[in-house]
Amino acid sequence: MSSAAHFGFERDIVEIEDQIARLRAMAGKRGLDVSDELRVLSAKLDVLREETYRNLDPMEQVQVARHPRRPYTLDYVEAVFTDWFELKGDRRFRDDEAIVGGWARLDGRSVMLIGHQKGRDMKENLRRNFGMPHPEGYRKALRLMKMAEKFRKPVVTLIDTPGAYPGFGAEERGQAEAIATNLREMARLRVPTISVVIGEGGSGGALALGVTDRILLLEHSVYSVISPEGCAAILWRSAEKRSEAARALRLTSSDLLKLGVADEVVPEPPGGAHADPESTMTSVAAAILRHLGELDAHDTDSLVANRWAKYEAMGTWNEPPADAGR
Repeated sequence: MSSAAHFGFERDIVEIEDQIARLRAMAGKRGLDVSDELRVLSAKLDVLREETYRNLDPMEQVQVARHPRRPYTLDYVEAVFTDWFELKGDRRFRDDEAIVGGWARLDGRSVMLIGHQKGRDMKENLRRNFGMPHPEGYRKALRLMKMAEKFRKPVVTLIDTPGAYPGFGAEERGQAEAIATNLREMARLRVPTISVVIGEGGSGGALALGVTDRILLLEHSVYSVISPEGCAAILWRSAEKRSEAARALRLTSSDLLKLGVADEVVPEPPGGAHADPESTMTSVAAAILRHLGELDAHDTDSLVANRWAKYEAMGTWNEPPADAGR
């Protein structure tokens, strides 16, 4: 990682990385043997990276989830899926490239893969609308889910969006209705469904791909009803309170696992998914396959009934009777 692309909490990590780079460059120019020094620095770097990422606060977790070098949906397609055949368009308006989807195989098993897609540079981000879908993106996703249901194939979704696009055109074309329809229809799909939050899971824009039998989160991903900045602007009228908002939102993977929203947290390598994308994507693929295997044991009616029960149980609380304590 270069010093041009790092977080404030990674300052010490970057300093050691720069020391290693300088040492290697000097050794290359002068023909010196610096293997011992490199071994010591590398060991120090590994320990520091592990300690740093083990003690991130919620807002730092948000920063990692948004890192521009984290693997995106199409990176997973290239790395762990095969026989990818992309399907486009909602059959009503246009193709929304903030969501990609199509047939693919995972370890030889056919699945319908659908996911948010961000860009790596400004040109691609404008094309992908920074991963913020319009209503036609959600309608495309639902069309593909229904196709998977028709052919009795599982649906796998990869979630990574700051939220649905809130522009005038999106609202005019029924953004809220498109999201609400997805929530309803995903709840009653008669095939196994798995979602993985691979980065940022923002509001209804994420939930429209997330009403699934199993919800998996990468260790440093976040899943929340609103961004910390948006929450801070509403509650404190200042985005500077984003750290307090991030803590209050309980948006980290560990929080969501405790709350029963997440079914599993997939560990990331020290330094986050962007430090070792290949091993991260391999871990995600293994988790998906394991959960698909577990869901295979249920018949269709049980799948739907368990899914309904899962979401009905979220957010429940026990209220004492009115005469309690008298």
